[in-house]
Parts: sequence; structure tokens; C-alpha cells
Amino acid sequence: MLDRRTFLMGTSALAANLVGMRERAFAADLDVVVIGAGAAGISAARELKAVGRQVVILEARKRIGGRAFTDASLGPAFDAGAMYIHWAERNPWVKIAADLGIATPTEPWGGGFQLFANGKPMAETDRMRRRSVFGQIDRRLETVDITTRDLSVAELLGDLGPDMAPIASSGLLLSIGEESGRISARDYQRLWSGDDLIVPSGYGNLVSRHGEGLDIRLDEPVSAIRWDGPGVEITTRSGTLKARACIVTVPVGVLKAGSIRFTPELPARTRDALGGLVMGALTKIAFRVEGDRFGITPGASYLEAGAPEEMMNFDLYPDGKDIIIGYFGGDYARKLSLAGAQEAQAHTIDLLAAMIGEDFRKTVKAATFPAWWTDPYSHGSYSVCLPGQESARDKLAEPIGGRIWLAGEATAGGGAMTVGGATLAGRAAAAAVARIKV
Repeated sequence: MLDRRTFLMGTSALAANLVGMRERAFAADLDVVVIGAGAAGISAARELKAVGRQVVILEARKRIGGRAFTDASLGPAFDAGAMYIHWAERNPWVKIAADLGIATPTEPWGGGFQLFANGKPMAETDRMRRRSVFGQIDRRLETVDITTRDLSVAELLGDLGPDMAPIASSGLLLSIGEESGRISARDYQRLWSGDDLIVPSGYGNLVSRHGEGLDIRLDEPVSAIRWDGPGVEITTRSGTLKARACIVTVPVGVLKAGSIRFTPELPARTRDALGGLVMGALTKIAFRVEGDRFGITPGASYLEAGAPEEMMNFDLYPDGKDIIIGYFGGDYARKLSLAGAQEAQAHTIDLLAAMIGEDFRKTVKAATFPAWWTDPYSHGSYSVCLPGQESARDKLAEPIGGRIWLAGEATAGGGAMTVGGATLAGRAAAAAVARIKV
């Protein structure tokens, strides 16, 4: 008969055995260690596994997906990070989703769009002023010579004047998440465009599905990488892993924060590349709402644009769900992120109450604020190239010592700032590593 003492002794022995197995696994030599279980890391590992390489992914978070994260904490799920399959004509996630039987339709429109200024419907004269400068960035890129000297997007629009230039560039806060004075016009011009698709079941969920079957070790932040020997030694809280090569897919913000110590330090060319990139701060805040919808059509969009530098766009009751999602970026998002979730939520509810009516407050039942800017495993939404630093992405993708590759959306060239770009960058790094003799 199994008594309590025998049971406890047995479970203790089992636990010790599991710990021993874990230590032995971490002490074993591997072909490749991938750091980060986002789109780039997962894609790199899948490519390497397909050619017979022994590969492990180390992920600091307790989940996979990185900045592609479908948040279901409110009940109705929403993508707290990436949500669009951009430039679908060549985006690898179209095929990945199809192979998994996951639908990727175009985004439905029809809920209506309304502009507000300080909580009130924007006057028609102001709406026309905004419309008059819409699309000016693309028009200027066609006519202004940036071949001899890179400009910031703010400089590109400078002759519109101090009143209209901020309006013309304000859309960048909701797409790139950065102030126009910090965005390279050349890098912006380089970005790919095309059709956008959505993933109704969640882009983050799709990325997670793609990681199934891989050796992914969660809650395993990497603190150091040593690369002065024949391979690499990677230090985690569980010990040290030795591998022939390493693909580092953590965001630029993590690298710039020094969260991973490199010995020797990264080459000057790599450090210069990191200096040419910053992290944008595109951010979302979401509320679960119940009860009165105040006659608002599900899927409607409200844009608060009274101050161009403090714009916030709202998706109201998307797909009929009991949820409202706000989007904002740049220094405005940084300010609210640093203020904390409680203050950010109160500020956003005030905006919505001004637009919808004071009774809206009664319908709010819960909120979540996934602030990427203050997240220690991202330090921002995605990489932005500073003016005059348009070569930074290509330099960052160069191999280090023939055994370390940095890969992710930041090294994706025209695919930067997207999950698709991160995936292509991860695959490219994996192809290079696969050529190393084992």
C-alpha cells in the first residue's frame, strides 16, 4: 500500500531526477542555440531542425511569440502586439497560416470612422485641413532628393509649416510609433508595402502554433554570451550551454539595454549599427465593456486628434466583441507607459467618456495595458532607423566572429517592423548557420 511517506519519497526522487536531466541537457553540446522564441527565433529553429541540426530555443518570457501576443486576459481576445500580415503578396505567414488551416481574410470595414478634437466631433474646416495634407509623405518622397543626404521625415515635410507638418506626419505615430524627427526618410522609403490581412483567431496564437514541436525552454533569460573560443557559451539562470553557433533574436531594445553581456564586447561595427536604431513605442490599451453600446456600430473607429502629437485611435466593439482597443505611439505612449497602468487607463477612459458620454464609464468592467515600452524583454514595439543611419539594419545582420548572428525585424531591410520581416530574417540567419560544418 502506498502511504504518504512513500509517496513523498517517490516524488522527491522524481523531482531530483528531472532536475538532473535538465542540468545534463544544459551541459550538453549543441549545434545551435537560438535566443528568443518570437517569429524570428521560431522560424530559424524550424529551418535548422529541418536540416538535422540540434537546436534549442531559450525564451525569457513564460510564453512564446515575443511581440506577437494574443491577449485573452479580458475574456474577448485581441492582439496586444502585431496584428496585420503586411505585404501579403510575399509574406511567409500567408502560407504558414494556410498550412495550419488558419483563416487570414482582409480586414472588414464598415463600422464607420469619426474624427474628434478634445473629445468633440472635429469641425469640418479642421477635417478638410487634415485631408489636404494626407499622403504628403509619399508625395514628398517622389519629389524630394534624398539620394545625397538622408532626411528625417520631419525635415521632409518642413516646408508645410509648423501647423501643418505635424498633422501630415501624425499618422506615423499610429503606424511606426515614433516621432517624425527620429525617422529616417530613406529607411521609410525602403519599407515594403502591399495588401494587409488579419488573423481573426489571433496573430500571436498563429505564431505560437508555428512553434509547436520545437525544443523551447521558457522562463530562461540569457544573461551572457561568451564567444572568444571555438564556439559560444551562453549563460542562463540554469547554467551554461555550449554551442557551435548562436542566433540572437531579441529586440534591439534588449541589446541596447545591455541585458545580455557579450564577452568580448560586440564589434564596433555592430555597436554602431545599434546606435543607429531606436525602439518605437506603438502601444495598445484595451477595456472589457458590458451593457449599453450607445448606438455605436460594431467595428467603428474613433480618432482623437485634437493634438497631433497625442493622437489615440479606438476600435469599438470589433467583430461585435465586448471590447474597446486604443492605439497610440511616440512620446505620448512613452509618457503614459511610464505613468503606469492605472493612470493610463484613467486617462483613456476620460477620452472615451468625452467622446461617447459620461455613462460610458459604467460599462467598463476590466482593462489591460500591455506597455511594450516598459517591458524588460522588448523595451519598445519595434525598431526605427534614425536619420542618417539607413545602413544600420544591414550592418546589424552581419555575422559576428562566424558564430553569432543577430536576426529579427530590425535586420529585415524592407520587411522591418513586421512579423513577416522577422521571419525572413530568422530564416536567412539559419541558412547561414546551416553552412557551418558540424
